[in-house]
Amino acid sequence: MMTATLANSPRSENSPAALVFRRRHRLSHSRDYSAVYSSGLRRRRGPLTIIVLPSPTADSRLGLSLPRRVGKAVMRNRIKRLLREAFRHLRPGLPANYDIIVSVRPHQPMLFPEYQDALAGAIASAHREWLSKAPAQEAPR
Repeated sequence: MMTATLANSPRSENSPAALVFRRRHRLSHSRDYSAVYSSGLRRRRGPLTIIVLPSPTADSRLGLSLPRRVGKAVMRNRIKRLLREAFRHLRPGLPANYDIIVSVRPHQPMLFPEYQDALAGAIASAHREWLSKAPAQEAPR
């Protein structure tokens, strides 16, 4: 008799099926970026500025903004890969569905756990503020 445990279920937060970064998890249109930039909450953690807005979709979505002054293409692409990976690991445990833009200032590249901690801290801070801002309205879950 086989029993499925929560850890092995395909919808579990730690299962490989939950840790994906699909096209629907990306901000890809300028109108999406504009909406987040104009109405989102900004949080700064180290060299990262995170702009967060409750998402109109069923999934949290990530957008990245790295200007050329951050470094040459190789360095910018490495930072983008690390940030996408951090988001991929954080996404199943996010408190609500948000559109998130990460804007990066010039810095010495950090390690993956540092990017993950900065991203998680900023998102948690923005989530707490969204909850406190709109107690009468429907808060994002």
